[in-house]
Amino acid sequence: MTDPLAGLPRRLAALAYEALLVTAVVFVIGFAMLPLVSPHAAPGREPLSIPALPARAGLFFVVFGVLAAYFAWSWTGGRATLAQKTWRLRVVDRRGAIVSTRQALARYLGAWIGPAIAVIAYLILRPLGWGAHATWLVALGFLWAFIDRERQFLHDRIAGTRLVTAATAA
Repeated sequence: MTDPLAGLPRRLAALAYEALLVTAVVFVIGFAMLPLVSPHAAPGREPLSIPALPARAGLFFVVFGVLAAYFAWSWTGGRATLAQKTWRLRVVDRRGAIVSTRQALARYLGAWIGPAIAVIAYLILRPLGWGAHATWLVALGFLWAFIDRERQFLHDRIAGTRLVTAATAA
């Protein structure tokens, strides 16, 4: 018997928890990368400044890569992220089997569709003074669940995965 699909409120709660954990990871990575991104930012030497575009892009790609590795590892081999363990969720493929690395990476990349579209929309709308209206597009992949027939997130639909309620240990 396969595990039942997890309800939307449970998945959204796990998503909120996951966002808190990812924020902490991003802060740690940013702190670790600070000497490389802003080598001149020694205390007392210069005022705080925004790093150059190549440094910001490099930091983004490091964060993107670390998170890709973390999520791909967590979703494969029958494992789960801390938020998924807390909310007793697990990612499976459409048949209920363990997710492949390819599916896990497709799921991760699919989760970036909303943020990527939001950035593009912001760049288009900003000169018109409407840039803030692109913000809601960040959640596009999650808002997809409200129109999907099985209430699946867009990245799950793309990757052929599902979030199910994990059976409790006896």
